[in-house]
Amino acid sequence: MTRGRGIRRSAALAVALGLGLSGSLVAGPAGAEDKEGPTVRWGACPEDVAAEAAPVVLECGTVPVPKDYADPGGDRIELMISRLASTDPGKRRGTLMLNPGGPGGSGLSQPAFLANRGIPSEVLDTYDVIGMDTRGIGRSAPVACGFTPEGPYFANIPPYAVDDAAVSARAKVVKEVAEQCARRDKDGVLRHLTTANTARDLDRIRAALGEERTSFLGYSYGTALGAAYASMFPERSDRIVLDSNIGDTHLDRDGMRRYALGVEQTFPDFARWAAARHDSYGLGRTPAEVRRTYFTLAERLDEKPVDGFDGNVLRQLTFGYLFKEVQYAKLAQQWQALKSGDTEAVRAPDAGGRAADTPQSLDNQLSVFLAVSCNDIAWPASVDTYRKGVAEDRARYPMFGAATANITPCAYWPYPPAEKPVAIDDEGPRNILLVQNLRDVPTPHVGGKLLRKKFADRSRLVSVDDSGHGVYVYGDNPCALNTTTQYLVDGKMPGKDTFCRAG
Repeated sequence: MTRGRGIRRSAALAVALGLGLSGSLVAGPAGAEDKEGPTVRWGACPEDVAAEAAPVVLECGTVPVPKDYADPGGDRIELMISRLASTDPGKRRGTLMLNPGGPGGSGLSQPAFLANRGIPSEVLDTYDVIGMDTRGIGRSAPVACGFTPEGPYFANIPPYAVDDAAVSARAKVVKEVAEQCARRDKDGVLRHLTTANTARDLDRIRAALGEERTSFLGYSYGTALGAAYASMFPERSDRIVLDSNIGDTHLDRDGMRRYALGVEQTFPDFARWAAARHDSYGLGRTPAEVRRTYFTLAERLDEKPVDGFDGNVLRQLTFGYLFKEVQYAKLAQQWQALKSGDTEAVRAPDAGGRAADTPQSLDNQLSVFLAVSCNDIAWPASVDTYRKGVAEDRARYPMFGAATANITPCAYWPYPPAEKPVAIDDEGPRNILLVQNLRDVPTPHVGGKLLRKKFADRSRLVSVDDSGHGVYVYGDNPCALNTTTQYLVDGKMPGKDTFCRAG
């Protein structure tokens, strides 16, 4: 693998994880309330999950669910879930289900990740914390379209389209991608990967755990899943925390285009950081100069790629590294190397501190992201629509808009949506706490405001003066941490929307 290919693969990993980046009910809950349903038999987790969770010890088990909820008596698939059980029966309230985002992110080790990261022990006492691989992911009937890091489809964000011809060229690629996914769907699971079906799975898991209600903590795309569950099963939702909201129960074209808004809103934080360190990195003495460096580098690499690096790779890397301030130094290092032409000095990113993903897991993540996004809602099919959108967003969001508005395989997806996207139910209990940074690349603050308006008095919004993707435990704002912990532990919902100043 060339150095450029390696960097491209790592860029894909940085983009593939945690997005939204990233799902009305036609029938009822499809038997999720069955009292005679399966129960979970807990045992040891797979070795790799146990190793990733260490030193925390998790239990794992499986829950059978219908492959197709329209045929509840038909084929079943097995979902693997994990548990970090409360050790204080006197404080235990119930279960707290987790979702890390994506769609496409594995969540089996997430209870341990949050514990190792320092989630307050009161939360761990209050709940059995439940992680899972949702349908199609990891050890839960995994799907794979056959994507490779070396192939033309290696990231769930389209490449930056420098002109109309680039959109037309990409249309040919993504049409073949959609056809490839259909050819690989031998067992028929791919077409049933939807946010609504995953929400139904959550309710099956709740029933298998013997709980009347469940709490939920979801990040990024996990907010769409949590919003869908709270809307489809309001009477069975307990305390719901939706962190870094995409703005609805599904990711659509408008939601993906908002990624470019997030770049424009977040990049000034990096630009100020880099300008203050100009003597070390040489990227510009002012934020304006750092921004110009970005465009200069990208345009130079567009015209003349170097050792596998082109302008799209630079833009994708920048997008992924803006997720957290802790990654700014690595981003500056790579810019510095590219600026000097020293591609040997460029270091492959580690996708935000995660262990290296295998080609198989990357294939799985990309395939699930596509299936859920395309199955949830119909995307425009006209290439002209995407050409127009790219031209609009290239001007509106010049840093990244011509990427996020570009055409995706959803334009040619072979499976029309089986049902409408889950409609937000604003008439349930007031139990939805929305948490959102003011500056966030894949889920800009407007996503929290959109969901707050849709849930109306069922929800409260906590807006945090911070930059990055993920707030609760992932960030370091004391106000946001305290407010969310108090809600999860004591049920104390803010009386009104809350603003948390920079911590």
